This record gives sequence, structure tokens and C-alpha cells, in this order.
Amino acid sequence: MKKLSILIWHIHGAYLTAITQTEHNWYLPIKSDDSEGYIGRGKDSTLPDYVREIPADQISNIHLDLIIFQTPQNYQIDQYEILSEQQRQLPGIYLEHNTPEPHPTHTRHPAAENPNLQLVHVTYFNQLMWDNGNTPTHVIEHSVAIDPSIHYRGHRAEGICVINNMQHRGRIAGYDLFQLLRDRVPLTSVGMDAQSIGGLGEIHYRNLHRTVAEYRFLFSPMRYSSLPLAVIEAMTIGMPVVALATTELPTVIENGVHGFVSNDPDVLTERMQFLIDNPDEAARMGENAQKLAQERYGLKRFVKNWNQLFTKLT
Repeated sequence: MKKLSILIWHIHGAYLTAITQTEHNWYLPIKSDDSEGYIGRGKDSTLPDYVREIPADQISNIHLDLIIFQTPQNYQIDQYEILSEQQRQLPGIYLEHNTPEPHPTHTRHPAAENPNLQLVHVTYFNQLMWDNGNTPTHVIEHSVAIDPSIHYRGHRAEGICVINNMQHRGRIAGYDLFQLLRDRVPLTSVGMDAQSIGGLGEIHYRNLHRTVAEYRFLFSPMRYSSLPLAVIEAMTIGMPVVALATTELPTVIENGVHGFVSNDPDVLTERMQFLIDNPDEAARMGENAQKLAQERYGLKRFVKNWNQLFTKLT
């Protein structure tokens, strides 16, 4: 397809890396204060070269084909500050990464009453739970763009959580469950501020998965979220996953096949210990997880889905 000129704010770095594999002309607005969404490519970026930074006050002067919003701030405020009136009439997508809050079923989406906008959810659970109003909705399931040379090793007989600021996100992120289970089985964490809870701290995305691959399994204690990208990343490198059986995860992880899911902490403890004691079984489940990731969350499928939607809208 023809290359489009697309404006997107830098909100989720890992997702941005994946969606820009579509090889269009991507523009990231920047501001000197690095306010939310305006950090451009970010420090030591792994983004493709065709993803360009542009000062926010110059956006209104460039040719664009499509606008992608990702937050209420983008949609309700930013577009009126940096886009021209003509640009605001362009085809638009609201890419919703999150589950509805504060209420799981009675929360109206910020873009719920705009039939001229395309609302894209990243899981079918999210599409089901948000009140989308009369805005057209579509689901494009996740993918990740990580170094394909990285493969699961699992030689460290412990699990690892990959969550930024877990202790500051409370019950939604499952910090209490992490604390409970860490007292029962060997378990550590990596991510922003993880060092303050005895974890590894933050590791740059380009090096993160090589470190994660050393551990026996990934543990996701998230109670209520979209399908965590950390889960898909772990599966992609051939790593078994232990997680809560909530939101989209029960449709992904099959017990004893790709890892384990349960809402019972005692069962989770038992399954983690099983993986620690049985590295061959962990490797087998990791291979199954990798096959599923390639089939369901592969980058080729992801790029195709996004390009099909871009073609439809433009």
C-alpha cells in the first residue's frame, strides 16, 4: 500500500515499536518540557528511522493522512492545541490500550459518541466491557517487536515479574499477590522502581528480554488490565507464563500447555514450584507458548491487520 503520513503520540513505547513496523511515515510530536506524549523517540530509541520527531508547534504545517489518539488528553485537549482545523477533519483512530475504569462495565469511553472516529481495542475483553456508544469499534490483538535472536534459557530457578512501578499501582497490578507469593517461592521483579522492592530495577527495552529469558517463568499478577505485553513478550521468546485467570488471559494460557492460570494463590504457588522443580516441563510449555505467540500474536499478522484498517480509513 502507499505510504501514509501518520501522527501518533508516544504513550506506550513497546506498542509504538510494534505499530511502527507498518513502515509508514510516522510523526511524533515533541515539546521541550517532555510532557506526557511529547517525548518523541525517547532515550536510546529502538524505533525505525522513518519514525520522526517534529516540534508540536510545527505539526499544523505538515501533510498528514491519519491521526491516532491514545489517551483522553490526546483526544480532548492535544488535538485542539497542535492540529489545524483541516487536520482535525482527517480520518482518526482512538487506540484504547486499557480496560475501563473506574467501573468495569459502566464506564463510557471518552470517544463514545463520535461515529466518524474508529475506536480500536487491543483485546476482545476490552471491546466487550467498555461502553463504546455509537463509535465504530474494531479489535486488533497485540504483537511485539523484540530481538528475534533472544530465546528462553530458564536456567535461573525462579520466576520474574515485568511491571513498572508495581508497588505504586496497588491491587490492580497485584502487588499484594506478588508479596504473598514471593514469600513462598523464589520470585523477583524488573521494571521502573523495582529496585526499591528488592527487584532488578529498570532495564532498557533493548536488553530487557535477554535478562528475562534467564528465569524459569514469567509471573503476571495483574488483576485487571489488558493482556500485558510482558506476557506476549515472554511467550514470544519461548517462556512459560503463570498468571491470574482474569480479563483476556483465560483465552490465551491453557493450563499445563503454555503455563498456568488460576485465581487461587495456593494453586499459583503449587504451579510455580512445579516449574521450578521441573525445568524440562517448563521448557516444553515455553515451546508451546512460543508457537501460540507466533500464530496469534505474530508481527506479520499485526502489521497486516493495521494496514488493512489504514487502507479502509484512508
